[in-house]
Order: sequence, then C-alpha cells, then structure tokens
Amino acid sequence: QVQLVESGGGLVQTGGSLRLSCLASNTIFSIDPLGWYRQAPGKQREFVAAISRIGSPNYADSVKGRFTISRDYAKRTLFLQMNSLKPEDTAVYYCNAMRGPGVAGDYWGQGTQVTVSS
Repeated sequence: QVQLVESGGGLVQTGGSLRLSCLASNTIFSIDPLGWYRQAPGKQREFVAAISRIGSPNYADSVKGRFTISRDYAKRTLFLQMNSLKPEDTAVYYCNAMRGPGVAGDYWGQGTQVTVSS
C-alpha cells in the first residue's frame, strides 16, 4: 500500500508562486504515472498534471505554461511548481498514484490547501 503526504500549500497573491510536495511512504518508482488533482469548493475534483516513470509530463490546459510537475526518486517525492497563480487556482491539491494515463487511482494524500488572493 502507498501512503502519500502533501505539503507546501498556503496563501499567496495573484501572480505568486508555490511549490507543492508529495512524499510517498513506499517506492514510487513503480507507480506510473503519478499525478496532481485539485478540488475547489463546490466543484468536482479535477486533473491538474501527471508525470510518467520516464519523466514525461501531461498538464491540464488550464495550467499549461504555469505549472511544472517533477519527481525525485531518491527522495520518493512528487513536486508541483506553480507559477503565475490565479484566484481560480484556489483549491485543495491532492497527489495520486494513478492507474494509468488520465485515470485516477485509489491512493490519495490528505490534500494541501492553496489559496490565491486577488
């Protein structure tokens, strides 16, 4: 079983940056892909970004060019660098051990809150 713990959220102004981290309790090398999702109040959880075992990223259109996903096998950690943040990025962000491309898996972290003020 994989346990995932997110951190790095917070309050930031429009245009600011945050870096989210997701520490896996187990080796993440075999999990392909790993992803980030987010859920805003009153909305469904949505896909944000994913990265394959070989490092190929995939992004939602809403974050392309602003967010960068990466993974560090030595640290068993998934990252999400978020730049040029907008108020509509406000949400709880979750990492996920995905079943496959575009398909969320059963393992989720507890989430980390990101709030972007206008």
